[in-house]
Amino acid sequence: MSELEPDRLPEVRELGEWGWSLAPDAPMWVFLPFVWPSGARTWVPDRSTRWQIETILDTTHQLLDVTCLPISEAEREVQERDTAADLAHVGIPPRPAGRLWLLRPVGGFEDVEGVLDHLCASAETRGVPAGLSAGFAERCAHELRILSRTDDQSSA
Repeated sequence: MSELEPDRLPEVRELGEWGWSLAPDAPMWVFLPFVWPSGARTWVPDRSTRWQIETILDTTHQLLDVTCLPISEAEREVQERDTAADLAHVGIPPRPAGRLWLLRPVGGFEDVEGVLDHLCASAETRGVPAGLSAGFAERCAHELRILSRTDDQSSA
């Protein structure tokens, strides 16, 4: 394990120079590596450290103390079980543990964030609320297939 956070790992930084971005870790996007076009996703072993930050405030909300410790292996397992439950909720099998997923933009977008904005807008236009649901995951998968075909046609 490294004491570096995921975005600080040398391999992630190097892939970033080639247009790759860490997949968002927000729960609503947990399914993305499963539905993202295979040619625009990759992974590296997760040897990063996740940190737990505890703050102590007094009764007037003044900061008294801050403690920052790496999360335990048991806490990592709990997080992985929570992620597997979120994936099951949207009809996707558990992901392999111990990976950091990286994505490249598709569909002519400059960055992954632009693709995510497009996915949300596309879903909302069709009456599918953006959030962790089977409907949203299906809508994103459909839209990503379209964007991937656009990439294939423009490179031919």
